[in-house]
Amino acid sequence: MMDEDHRLIAEKKRKLEELRKLDIEPYPYSYDQTHHAAEIKTLFAKLQEEESSGESVSIAGRLMLFRDMGKIAFGQIQDETGRIQIMCRKNILGDSYKLFKLYDLGDFLGVKGEVIKTRTGEITVLAKEVTLLSKSVRPLPEKYHGVQDDELKFRKRYLDLLMNPEVKEMFIKRAKIIRSVRKVLDDKGFLEVETPTLQVIHGGANAKPFVTHIHAWDMPMYLSISPELYLKRLLVGGFEKVYTICKNFRNEGVDQTHNPEFTMMECYQAYVDYEEMMTVTEDCYAEASKAVNGSTKVERDGVELDFTPPWPRIKMKDAIKEHGKIDVDELSDKELKDLVKKHDLKAAEKSTRGEIIMALFEHFAEPKLIQPCHVTIHPVETTPFCKPARSGEEGMIERFESFCLGMELSNAYSEINDPAEQRKHLETQAAALKKGDEEAHPMDEDFVESVEQGMPPAGGLGVGIDRMVILLTGAEGIRDVILFPTMKPEN
Repeated sequence: MMDEDHRLIAEKKRKLEELRKLDIEPYPYSYDQTHHAAEIKTLFAKLQEEESSGESVSIAGRLMLFRDMGKIAFGQIQDETGRIQIMCRKNILGDSYKLFKLYDLGDFLGVKGEVIKTRTGEITVLAKEVTLLSKSVRPLPEKYHGVQDDELKFRKRYLDLLMNPEVKEMFIKRAKIIRSVRKVLDDKGFLEVETPTLQVIHGGANAKPFVTHIHAWDMPMYLSISPELYLKRLLVGGFEKVYTICKNFRNEGVDQTHNPEFTMMECYQAYVDYEEMMTVTEDCYAEASKAVNGSTKVERDGVELDFTPPWPRIKMKDAIKEHGKIDVDELSDKELKDLVKKHDLKAAEKSTRGEIIMALFEHFAEPKLIQPCHVTIHPVETTPFCKPARSGEEGMIERFESFCLGMELSNAYSEINDPAEQRKHLETQAAALKKGDEEAHPMDEDFVESVEQGMPPAGGLGVGIDRMVILLTGAEGIRDVILFPTMKPEN
């Protein structure tokens, strides 16, 4: 196969040199493209068979098919909107007809001509003038199978898009989803802002950061794991509603729902609590679903998911009781640790009561949360940035995560604005980091000082954009919805 590729590349390069000898520029600067394939098919759909429109168009795109029958040839040009047939007649093109012997599938051509409909009913551009726009020097993937290998698709997305044009639809839908989320937040009066990707101190989530180095200061720096602490500084500074849609980087595992580089929407609103953030979550999902599916209902894996607000709510302990038949409030610390051993849960021998509650939830309840819902009132160990639960439940905080099909969709808090409490929680995290917990938060003294200046009561929310796209489009996993997912080098 490699030998065949080398032969084809050599042949393409030979044609390239031959074109240059004929004083034909194989890489011109521009071309006057007047129409796209889909537009032409719509505009001239009413043409009768063997009828000419009398109108001239200029199209541009990649040559994907070509059949030369001597004095007449048919081809297909593929542009951003799809493919359209071209007809090339020797008696019209004259000597330039011979140049097709130097063109190959994969070359970009500009074709100017009249729109007609053939006797077989195909809307076609009858070429009056053909211009080479870019000579390709590599062969297309095997034309009958396209690009089916997942590894190849993700490593060389350009080939996937080229040979499987329907893949473009996924990323058009992704763009519509992000645009819809922006509109929901803009309409609610939020201001879009930017936060630093390169940070002196990382924070805002339990995650291991990517570490880099700044030579100007000869010190380590970190890629952002969350914009949270910077957005809260803006609340301190006087903004009341802010959001960002940004890249986050977490040095963790790669699977169907995790990529080291991913996209998040985070927003913060002064003078509200996490109840308002539930509404924001629901509105973002409902409007995004309507933007790409025309409805708040989506069929996924044979299940109709309903994103219509409001979504059901359930406390974490109640979810464990419902799905695991375990009432954690009735069990001692020892009995909870016995459950860890019995069910081989993701919890260490020295795990706290709250950490075990979280592990029980992840094991018994999380996979069974199929319809969109909010899981509320979490253990304090899960985050250092959340207010205590007003219910008075010891060791529990006013946090919710949204779930659907067993997958986390969002994370939100009633934010801590008591500086003494904030300092205490971050000191606990910093101590855990020093003891070897790579996902713990470092102490961010400047952030604590900002809270000491006075931060208004607020609700904060983070929504994973990639997971939103997975759910609303029916994609298999996160690599299908990221144009260039992180990939391990082949060598």
